[in-house]
Amino acid sequence: MILKYDCSHFPGDHPCSFHKLTGVKCDTCPDYSPIKNKILIIKFDALGDVLRTTAILPSLRKAFSDAKITWLTKANAKDVFVNNSLVDAVWTIEDPVTLSRLMTEEFDFLIHPDASPSSAYFARCANAKIKKGFSINEKGCVFPLNNEAEEWFELGAFDDLKKKNKKTYQQVIHEIAGLPYRQSEIIIELTESERAFAAQFSNKHELKRFDFVVGLNTGAGGRWKYKKWTLQGYKELILTLNQKYNCGILLYGSTEEADRNVQLSKVGANVIDTGGDNSLREFFSLISLSDIVVTGDTLALHTAAALKKQVICLFGPTSANEIEDYGRITKIQPDLDCLVCYKMDCDFVPNCMESISVKTVMDAIETAVSRRSSS
Repeated sequence: MILKYDCSHFPGDHPCSFHKLTGVKCDTCPDYSPIKNKILIIKFDALGDVLRTTAILPSLRKAFSDAKITWLTKANAKDVFVNNSLVDAVWTIEDPVTLSRLMTEEFDFLIHPDASPSSAYFARCANAKIKKGFSINEKGCVFPLNNEAEEWFELGAFDDLKKKNKKTYQQVIHEIAGLPYRQSEIIIELTESERAFAAQFSNKHELKRFDFVVGLNTGAGGRWKYKKWTLQGYKELILTLNQKYNCGILLYGSTEEADRNVQLSKVGANVIDTGGDNSLREFFSLISLSDIVVTGDTLALHTAAALKKQVICLFGPTSANEIEDYGRITKIQPDLDCLVCYKMDCDFVPNCMESISVKTVMDAIETAVSRRSSS
């Protein structure tokens, strides 16, 4: 048989890209790559968390250079992996074939770093020689698969331990997987068409007339309302930026922030609403246009970090310590004992986000501008 069906490039039901391109067949193909190690990553809760978990991929590739890496996620997160050469396949739980594949294919190594019951069922079903992270037992109880996962498990269960934690999420998932951590980066690789989309937006709004661009991500999703800064805070910040700098101001958000961003777009000069109905990849492209991004602890934070922007992140109910700063992220927290509460509601007046002053945010922006000027 000429066909080498164990090649990682062969899809099974149609010719591979190398044959289509050059007509080469398996017996003389220089790109023949037999599948050796197979790795499965299961992570599909919250877009921002899926994105920041991509920081584990460079370490996996270094440890297993010849591995075929498959990522199991939800359909809404699939586009996170567009143009990402470190992932060979992306499966979604919505695909009716996924469960059959999960139980049929054998993996050498499974990483499931999330103690979520919904994803733990998939980790339980997966056919893997080595499993690390979390699974679920016959009684429906999530449990850690290895000692390194126990610490993360307890942090999620006990508020006092969560507050004391000093490890970043990236460090934790590397430890769970048994990999050395060297501050590997979150991964977004824009395509040429996405860069063209960003350039078209820039040209339309003449962004090059500004000395630099500040992006304000004004929301934080529907689940954590206290992740987002106050409307009044953003209004005053826009006015202060207008007074001090010749900078463009881009407003980011989803449909949930549409009314808020319409209001903010009318506050001062040079404010441009990027819209709330952009696709995930369009959102990534638009974030790429900002030099400095002000945001809460949400998808925009991890996007801006992946795109290597200067970031000012405002924290309240969630842990600032779990965010890897990469030397580019300034973390702002009010001086309150109740931080890292992870509460959905709060009756404190002022609450954590109301306690962050415009001056504090502006000071951080000025520092970021100075860094940018000296680089």
